[in-house]
Amino acid sequence: MSVNIQPMPAGRALDALRAGWAAQSTGALTVSWMLHGRPGVGKTEIVSALAAEIGARLFDLRLTIIEPQDLRGLPYYDHEAGKTVWYRPEDLPDDPETPSVLFLDELTAAPPMLQPVVYGLLQERRVGRHRLPDSVFVVAAGNAVEDGAVAHDLGTALSDRLVHLRIEAEARDWVANVGLARGLHPAVTAFIRTRPDLLETTEAAFNRGETVFATPRSWVRVSEIMGAVGDRRLRAAMIEGTLGAAVAAEFQLVAEDIAATLALDDLLTAPKARRTPLYPATLHGLNALIYALAARLDAETLRPAIEILAELPALKDRRPEPVFATLPLRELATHGFEILIRRGLDLGFGEAMLAVPEMADHMARHAADSAA
Repeated sequence: MSVNIQPMPAGRALDALRAGWAAQSTGALTVSWMLHGRPGVGKTEIVSALAAEIGARLFDLRLTIIEPQDLRGLPYYDHEAGKTVWYRPEDLPDDPETPSVLFLDELTAAPPMLQPVVYGLLQERRVGRHRLPDSVFVVAAGNAVEDGAVAHDLGTALSDRLVHLRIEAEARDWVANVGLARGLHPAVTAFIRTRPDLLETTEAAFNRGETVFATPRSWVRVSEIMGAVGDRRLRAAMIEGTLGAAVAAEFQLVAEDIAATLALDDLLTAPKARRTPLYPATLHGLNALIYALAARLDAETLRPAIEILAELPALKDRRPEPVFATLPLRELATHGFEILIRRGLDLGFGEAMLAVPEMADHMARHAADSAA
């Protein structure tokens, strides 16, 4: 059966879970949640992010690799009482004082013999005689058959007791909530901003019968490869094995262009009068510069980063290359300030940013444009 709800980006799904936890904490709403989405779209990352935000212990159960007794426990005969009792497994939260997130991953791929036990956790928040405390937030996740994954349809009795969220890869949301927040390699974030259609290529690869494809999760891996592997040929082979040949080839052209033109350390340390020749002369390079500045933002780089963004529009007149007359420099500067402000606020630099004259000028222009 199809999941007949509108998809949403991962950031909005995380907002929904935040609201669900807030409602559960006050006793207003206690439900179990189900995240639907293709492999690698970010379901696990959403749940991990929520647990970290609320200071909860994360109990991550992969339902494809456990047996019913792993949840139900093992029987023990109590001779004195003349009864069979059950040893409860340690994988289930039982502390009523400490927030916990119980994540039942790969629910749709769970074997049929496990489903009755899982249904008890999702429907009634209990297994056997063990009941989950009110401090436990329950989230399940799974793929669909059409995603090319091993999956079974959810039964109607279970489906009716869940709040369903369908997650879809969305480039703008991913760049802001993953690329920027996690400080991914600037070549990755710059590439996805200019080629949002290549953030997730699962369906196209599946239709062509291809095994390797791009997902939000695989782009995080590419960022890790970019930072960890210095040998160019080995790095290229690893990236191709992560994204597939076509996407990898396009990405690596951009990455090489950025590596050849972006001199971030030189820009950050150079006096204002000597910065102009150091700016990249390509759109990809300038996009990478924006995300690199955000990733490097700290108390020391705050002022030069703001100055570098403020000087972007003037490159049209200061640089002799014809390409600068065609680049959207003012739009890039505006986008760069949005990214830098968001990152700065997350790091607690709000007042420090406003103390930089170029930031104050930008905020004044932005306010005037909004009022016009």
